[in-house]
Amino acid sequence: MPINPIRQPALLPVPGQQVVRPMFKSMGIAASGIAAQRQRMEVIAQNIANADVTRGPDGQPYRRRDVVLEAATSQTAVYNPGTPAAQAMGSSVASNGVFGSPAFDVPVTADGPKPIEVPVLSAAGGVNGPLGGEYGVRVAGIAEDQGQGRLVYEPGHPDANEAGYVRYPDIDTTQELVKLMDAKRIYEANAAVFSTAKSMLRAALDI
Repeated sequence: MPINPIRQPALLPVPGQQVVRPMFKSMGIAASGIAAQRQRMEVIAQNIANADVTRGPDGQPYRRRDVVLEAATSQTAVYNPGTPAAQAMGSSVASNGVFGSPAFDVPVTADGPKPIEVPVLSAAGGVNGPLGGEYGVRVAGIAEDQGQGRLVYEPGHPDANEAGYVRYPDIDTTQELVKLMDAKRIYEANAAVFSTAKSMLRAALDI
């Protein structure tokens, strides 16, 4: 099979195509993971700091909170053009976007190279694609624990009831520290992906 001597560089803009290439998509996915884990760490820090708070603005003990994550879509991805989140951030990639150009999406011209077809294993279901998760992750919301906190017998406490018991938040600091370590590891893993993608881009510029 003859090799086409005319090959368009993968990192150069193609006429009629968005400038952002798949490598930037990897960085966008990793960045979404970093942002999500940062939010997790902030909520965990709030839980640990308020572990002994028996009176909040509503007069009730603090309620433990958890971050709910979900796979981002083309409409909800923070690092995608046209989404309310991206427009609110005033991102410089709003016109092109991190997720704007799918891999190997090279237009066919009369005298140009043909697109490279890459076989992909099919899978049922997914979000915005056969595999899902191609737009990274996003914070769907913060859930508040509706369970009752622990009762501690402290008759001299200002918030003690008639029987002398105080209702404390249902927070186990040991479990929160385990979650904090988990968030830290995932944060570092996403940062490593981002750094690796950046190094690959830098190496490609030296070719």
